[in-house]
Amino acid sequence: MKILVLNSGSSSVKYRLFDDGTTVAKGLIERIGEGGGDAADHTEALQRVMETVDLDGLGAVGHRVVHGGSVFGSATVVDDDVVRAVDDLVPLAPLHNPAALSGIAVARKLLPDVPQVAVFDTAFHQTIPPEGVTYAIDAELASRWQIRRYGFHGTSHAYVARETAALLGRPVDDTKVITLHLGNGASACAVQGGRSVATSMGMSPQSGLVMGTRSGDIDPTVIFHLHKVAGLPLDEIESSLIRSAGLQGLTGDNDMRTTTARRDDGDPAATLAFDVYCRRIKEYVGSYLAILGGADAITFTAGVGENAPKVRAAALDGLAALGIQVDPVRNANGDRVISPDGAPVTVCVVPTDEEAEIARQVEEKLATSVS
Repeated sequence: MKILVLNSGSSSVKYRLFDDGTTVAKGLIERIGEGGGDAADHTEALQRVMETVDLDGLGAVGHRVVHGGSVFGSATVVDDDVVRAVDDLVPLAPLHNPAALSGIAVARKLLPDVPQVAVFDTAFHQTIPPEGVTYAIDAELASRWQIRRYGFHGTSHAYVARETAALLGRPVDDTKVITLHLGNGASACAVQGGRSVATSMGMSPQSGLVMGTRSGDIDPTVIFHLHKVAGLPLDEIESSLIRSAGLQGLTGDNDMRTTTARRDDGDPAATLAFDVYCRRIKEYVGSYLAILGGADAITFTAGVGENAPKVRAAALDGLAALGIQVDPVRNANGDRVISPDGAPVTVCVVPTDEEAEIARQVEEKLATSVS
């Protein structure tokens, strides 16, 4: 099947065309609606995509949608009811869902006879049990305002867990894997039998691991303190925790490559940031080992996970008693398996491919719908 995967942002459209699972075209249209940008609006952007790639025989369009709330637990064929439901979830993802809705609207208009399928970042985590998604706050308040853990990076965690099982030579439903998606955004996930049972991001992508510009886990009292005592407006606090925290807040730079280089040169701020970053990963690995009752593999993925051997080594350092070790030579070489032969827990590096996962889910959904 020929499938066009669209990732529509507020000012960009990333696209990739698959034909029987093989990438035949891809690209990025940026600065939509901006002076000197690639397109005036999403309609023009999608028209440019259609002029650029061969869509003859197109079987479906897959749309990445960040937030599916508790409504969508799998890829879903788009109709008017689905559009309304995604629109209702805009308060949970005000920066992301509107952009996805724009892409969906334009694609439905320009390709009216082609099935449109929404694939949600949050859907993979719908299998987490209630005790793993429920916050210990007033239950009525939580229900009224849809406050719970949703989790994100679901397409990446699903893809990487399945690829890890293949690397182990085992069926995915017979594996326990901890996946570590470490990019500018970062999250951890405990995957049992191919199903998410715990994840670090919560109601938003803000919680959990330390990220490029996001704080990750933080005592909520910090927000109250900055507002009531320091006198900072809530909007300023929110912006700080999203855009000026994480590595950016600790070092003035959100790039782990820069942080690592400065650490190697003896920079105290970079050394502390590196240590905070890696300790947080280790804390989640330990937690998920407990949730899973042990693991067959721990897998690193995404920009930092795939390309930062010093982070991989430091994040798992000292865990030999739990059967977790990193072979320094394999790690430095960037091998797919970086643990020693015979280690009880296999440590892997698996490049993620979220667009391929979206295409797979689209094809699977349409095959199920037809049958």
